[in-house]
Amino acid sequence: MLEVEGLAVGYGDLLAIQDVSFNVQKGEVVSLIGSNGSGKSTLLRTISGLLRPRKGTIRLEGEPIHVVPPYDLVRKRIAMVPEGRQLFGRLSVWDNLLLGAYTLKSQDEIGAALDDVVKLFPWLPGRKNQRAETLSGGEQQQVAIARGLMSRPSLLMLDEPSLGIMPKLVTEIFETIDEIRKKGMTVLLVEQNVFEALSISDRAYVLQTGRIVLQGKGEDLLHSDLVRQAYLGM
Repeated sequence: MLEVEGLAVGYGDLLAIQDVSFNVQKGEVVSLIGSNGSGKSTLLRTISGLLRPRKGTIRLEGEPIHVVPPYDLVRKRIAMVPEGRQLFGRLSVWDNLLLGAYTLKSQDEIGAALDDVVKLFPWLPGRKNQRAETLSGGEQQQVAIARGLMSRPSLLMLDEPSLGIMPKLVTEIFETIDEIRKKGMTVLLVEQNVFEALSISDRAYVLQTGRIVLQGKGEDLLHSDLVRQAYLGM
């Protein structure tokens, strides 16, 4: 579904991503793991069109997308749930969800998308008129994921979904990601919570200082000496 080849991305004179290549197959959960500053979020921002690569290509189902504006990428059924959730705090929960559906063409499509996210998060209708900024961090993250799903994407990208959330709700977030995968959606996940990320991933890539240094099945990387020492404290 997604193929990244030879990607280089920079800020000014600094290269944040160097010669990065990876792929995501349809129906997989693929994780990008690494420490702060390793280039994970830069990579997602580039795939979503917010940054332009200096070198390399990004293809979605064989079509080059690295020169496509971000608002057109949504129409190509890519959605990103950004780090920090980025909800419209003064708007209601329901208005945030409807903003995620702006590319859908009919009320029937919007209604079907709402039905799907309510099945994942049954508490949403009861809080539909509540301002998003008054929700807890975990609830805001669930609304952010639901908003991303409202465009009915084929590829959902999640940037640090567990950031700033209490441990009990972190488990619920990862259970939700696993449930999304079971429904056939493809997920690209950037996450510092390495154990949880690898536990639900089909495959994963480890980034260090803008380069991929290790790749493999999620289960295999959980037992990798490099991953255990660098990220799991073992």
